[in-house]
Amino acid sequence: MSLPLATADSRRTRRALGELVRGQAAGFAVAVAALAAGAAAGVASPLVLGAVVDAVTARERDDVTALVIALVAVVIVQALTAVWSRVAVVRVGERMLARLRDRLVTHVLRLPERRVEDAGRGEVVSRVSGDVAVVGDTVSSVVPGTAAAAFSIAAAAAGLGAIDLRLTLAACVAVPIQWLALRRHLRRSMPVYRASRAAAGERSQRMLEAIEARGTLTAFGTTRMAEERVDESARLTADLSMRATRLSARFWGRLNMAEFAGLAAVLVIGFALVRSGAASIGAATAAALMFLNLFGPMGTVLAGFDDLQRAAASLARLVGVLDEPVETAADVSAGARAPVGIEISGLSHAYGERVVLDDVSLAIRPGEHVAIVGASGAGKSTLAALVCGRLDVERGSVRFTGAAAPRIVLVTQENHVFAGALADDLRMAAPDADDEALRGALAAAGADGWAARLPDGLSTAVGAGGQELTEVRRQQLALARVRLVDPDVLVLDEAASEAGSADGDVLDRAALRLAAGRTTLTIAHRLEQARAADRVVVMDAGRVVEEGTHAQLLAAGDGYARLWRAYGA
Repeated sequence: MSLPLATADSRRTRRALGELVRGQAAGFAVAVAALAAGAAAGVASPLVLGAVVDAVTARERDDVTALVIALVAVVIVQALTAVWSRVAVVRVGERMLARLRDRLVTHVLRLPERRVEDAGRGEVVSRVSGDVAVVGDTVSSVVPGTAAAAFSIAAAAAGLGAIDLRLTLAACVAVPIQWLALRRHLRRSMPVYRASRAAAGERSQRMLEAIEARGTLTAFGTTRMAEERVDESARLTADLSMRATRLSARFWGRLNMAEFAGLAAVLVIGFALVRSGAASIGAATAAALMFLNLFGPMGTVLAGFDDLQRAAASLARLVGVLDEPVETAADVSAGARAPVGIEISGLSHAYGERVVLDDVSLAIRPGEHVAIVGASGAGKSTLAALVCGRLDVERGSVRFTGAAAPRIVLVTQENHVFAGALADDLRMAAPDADDEALRGALAAAGADGWAARLPDGLSTAVGAGGQELTEVRRQQLALARVRLVDPDVLVLDEAASEAGSADGDVLDRAALRLAAGRTTLTIAHRLEQARAADRVVVMDAGRVVEEGTHAQLLAAGDGYARLWRAYGA
C-alpha cells in the first residue's frame, strides 16, 4: 500500500521559510533600499505632472520647461531603480532557493530506499521537480513584482495623503471590496492548489509505473488498463487546474469592481476639492494619476497572494520531504576496520498474507562468502533486502558484529551511469579518489581494458549524451564504484546477471575479487555463482533446508545436488 510523503502544516512551513531567510540580512537591506527608491520615483511622476498642469494653467512657460526636464529625470531614475530593485530582490530569493535545493537534494539522496518505494518514485519526482519549479518561478518572477508593487502602494498612499488626506480616504473605498474578494479567494483556492499538486504527483507515479512495467503489462494484455489509469489521473489534474482558473477569473472580476469604485470616489472628491478651492487642478490630476497608477501594483499584489498560495502549497510539500527521517551515514573515518559478521535470528517476513521468510536463522562469519540458492520465490532476495535494510525487520533480528555502524553495499542488476566524465561517474562513490585509485577500481572490475581505449580516457563523457556503454560495461562501472566504497559487508543480488553472455564471466570474476577478504552474501540466481562461495545455503519456501560447502552438498545428494544436476553441470 502506498504511504504518501508528508505535507507540512502552515506553522512548520513558516518556520522552514524563516530558516531560509536567516543569514540574508544584508541582501534584504539592499533590496528594501532599492524598492523604496523605486517607489519614491514612481510617486514623483504624477506629482511633477500635476505641477506641469498647474504651470500650463497659469501660463508660466519657464516653469513648464523646468518641470518637463524634471519629469524626464524622474522617469530615468524610476527605470534605473526598477532594474536595481528587481535584481536585488531576485538575488536574495535565488540564494534562499539555492539553500532549499541543496538541502532537498541532500535529504532525498539519504532517504531510505524502502521509503521512496513506499511513497512512489513518481511522487518523489513530482516534488523535487514540479514543486521546486513552482517555488523557483515564484521567487524569480512573482516575489520581485509583488514586493515592488507593495512599496508602490505604500508610497502612493503617502502621496495622496500629502495632497489631501480626503483623497486617501476616497481611495480606501476600494479596500473593503478588495479585502473581501481576497479573503474569499484564499479560503476557496488553497484546498484546490493542494489537491492539484497531489494529483500531479499521482499522475507522475502512474506514468512511471506504466513505463517501468510495460513488459509485464504487454505480456498480460493490460496495457489499455494502465493507460486508462494514467488518463484518469491526467483528467483529475486538468479538472483541478480548470477549477483553479475559474476561481482566479472570478477573483479578478471582483478586483476590477473595487478599482472602479475607488477611482470614482477619488474623481468625485477631487472635483469637490477643486470646486471649493481646497486643491488645484494639478493636485487633483496628480491624485487621479496616482490612483490610476495603483491599478497595476494593486492587481500585482493581490494576484501575488494567489501565486504565493501556489508556492506555499508546493513549499509545504517540499518541507514535508525534509521532515522525512533519513538514514544515518556510517562512520567511515580512516583506519583499520574490524571484520564484520552477520547474525540472523528467527527472521520472518510477509507481503500481506503471503509469508516469504519463516523463522530463518543464519550466522555468517567475518570475511566469509556465503551463497544463498533456491528456486524462484524461495525468499532469497527478501533475505538480502532485510540484511541491507531495504525492508524493515518485522519479526526476528539481523545483527552485525565487529562494528557499530558497518558499511553495507548492495549490488543488483539495476545500475546507473551518471552523465559526465567517466572519472566523475566513479567519484560518485569516492569524491577524493585520485586517478590511480580510479584505474585500480576499473581493473578490479575487469574494465581497465575498454576504459583505456576510450577516446579521452577517464575524461571521456559517458551516460546521457556521451559514450554509449553495453549492459556488461555498465555493470562493471557499478562494481568499480563498490571497490572504491570498500564496504564491510557486500550483498550481491543478480550483480552478474549478464553472465552467460560472451563477456559474462568477466562479471563473475570481478564479483569474486570484490568478495575476497570481506563478508559477502551472494544471492545466486545461477548455481555456477555458488560453487566459488565458502558456504552454500539452500532455501525453500522461506526456510533454510541445507547448508555446507559446494562439495559437501553434492556429496549429500539431496536438494542442492538435484538442483546442480538439473542445472546441467
